[in-house]
Amino acid sequence: MQNNLLSGLKEHENKLLTIWSQILQETGGGDGAMEEEESKEFASLFTSALAKSDVSYENSEEFEKVEDLIVGIASSRGKRGFSPRENAQYLISFKQAASQILSEIIKNPSEFYDASLKLNEILDNMTIMTFEAYMKGREDIISRQVDEISEISTPVITVWDGIVALPIIGTLDSSRTQIVMENLLQQIVDTGSSIAILDISGVPAVDSLVAQHLIKTVSATRLMGAECIISGIRPEIAQTVVHLGIDLTGILTKASLASALRTAFDMLQLQVVKRKVIG
Repeated sequence: MQNNLLSGLKEHENKLLTIWSQILQETGGGDGAMEEEESKEFASLFTSALAKSDVSYENSEEFEKVEDLIVGIASSRGKRGFSPRENAQYLISFKQAASQILSEIIKNPSEFYDASLKLNEILDNMTIMTFEAYMKGREDIISRQVDEISEISTPVITVWDGIVALPIIGTLDSSRTQIVMENLLQQIVDTGSSIAILDISGVPAVDSLVAQHLIKTVSATRLMGAECIISGIRPEIAQTVVHLGIDLTGILTKASLASALRTAFDMLQLQVVKRKVIG
C-alpha cells in the first residue's frame, strides 16, 4: 500500500522539481545549470522507482540505480566544493518537497503518515550514502596527494659524475622507504653512479624503525655495486642511535651534506680547487 501511495509523486514530478529548486535556493544549496540537470535526473529516476507497485526498497534494481546516481551526484558535488552538510541538505530539501506534495495528494492522515514514514526511511538511507561517498572521495584524494607528495619529497639528484644524493624530508615509514629505495636504485642504474648520499637533515627524529629502514636502503644500494653515505647526523640523532643500541658499524656517516660530498670526492680521487682569477 505504501508504494502505491508514494507512486503519486511521479504524476507531480514537475511540481516536485519546482518546490525542490525553491527550497535549495532558499537554503543556499543551489549550483546553477549542473545541479538542475542532476536534480531532474534524480527526481525522474527516484519517482519512477516509487511508481512500480511491486518495488521493495531493500531488493530493487530500480533503487540500486537511484543509489548509484546519488553516490555519483554526491561525489561530483564534493569535488565542486560542497561540504558533507550541504550534500545532506540536498536530499533533505528533496524530502521536504516530496512531503509537501504527499500532503496535498494524500488526504487520509493515517495513509499520509505511512507514506511519509517510508519516504523518510528511503531518503535517510540515501543521505547516509552521501556521507559515505563524500568520505571515500576525500580519502581517495588524500591518498593520491600522499603518493604525489612522497614522489616529490624523494628527489634523487645527480650532484657530480658518479655521485647521486637523496635528501629525505619528513618521517620514514615502510611505504615511503620502498619509494626511496626504488628511486635511488633506479637513478644509480640510469646514471651509473658508484656513490649515493642519503641526507637525513630533514628527518625530525630517528628511532629504531627509521634506522632499520636506512640500513635496508644502504644494503640495497651496496647490492647495486654503489657505496652509500648517510649525512645529516645531528648530535641529538647520534645520541638517540647510541641510546637505542643501533649498530651502524660499516656505514659511512657524516654530520653534513658538504662533508659527505667531500668524502665522496676523496673516494673518487677527485679534488676541487679554487681557480685563481687574474686581473
